[in-house]
Amino acid sequence: MRGVQTQEQLTRPDGTPIRVLAVDDETSLAELLSMAMRYEGWEPSTAGSGSEAVRVARDVRPDAIVLDMMLPDFDGLEVMRRVRSEQPDVPVIFLTAKDGVQDRINGLTAGGDDYVTKPFSVEEVMARLRGLLRRTGATSKRSESELIVGDLELDEDSHEVTRGGEEIHLTATEFELLRYLMRNPRRVLSKAQILDRVWNYDFGGQANVVELYISYLRKKIDAGRAPMIHTMRGAGYVLKPAAN
Repeated sequence: MRGVQTQEQLTRPDGTPIRVLAVDDETSLAELLSMAMRYEGWEPSTAGSGSEAVRVARDVRPDAIVLDMMLPDFDGLEVMRRVRSEQPDVPVIFLTAKDGVQDRINGLTAGGDDYVTKPFSVEEVMARLRGLLRRTGATSKRSESELIVGDLELDEDSHEVTRGGEEIHLTATEFELLRYLMRNPRRVLSKAQILDRVWNYDFGGQANVVELYISYLRKKIDAGRAPMIHTMRGAGYVLKPAAN
């Protein structure tokens, strides 16, 4: 899934968005971090207490956690201990008070991966997160020409398409249709939108060409596999990762 980026996009190895949990009892700080993560194209979750953080981590299985050391019920060290009992390798960046030297020592000694002192700049936290995610192997770096949805990959430069590592040969029109679908994963696209973007036609009597080429794509992309291209009756078509 592609997001608006100012630099290379980091994704999970399967091409889905990075999941990061931001834990802070100051709601405004958690929301600020969450906004920055969404701008990166990631999927953020937030929590305002230790118990909530443990519950959310169990639900979303984050790829990294930004964790305030001081929380209203129990501290960040206990949160990390409980989360890592189920996710032993999840990386953690602690947020500590400016004068909390002992907190920083305790956090790193207990297995935290990094720390940022308050007040912090969001840019610094995001830079630390990107570096941490690369180091821990939780991500893959996607080239600007590559689109990935689930196990389907399309290279806009080489025009190579694979699904599950198996090469798929497409005609020029099939390729343009697939590229448009993959640029808009999980979004329902109407026949009129597809005609306008792929064929540059004004809508009117040409809807059948969309149906025809969708059927061609399905035979090549979905044949013998869990389907990725879905018809939304009366609305259009949507491409999304195959259900496991």
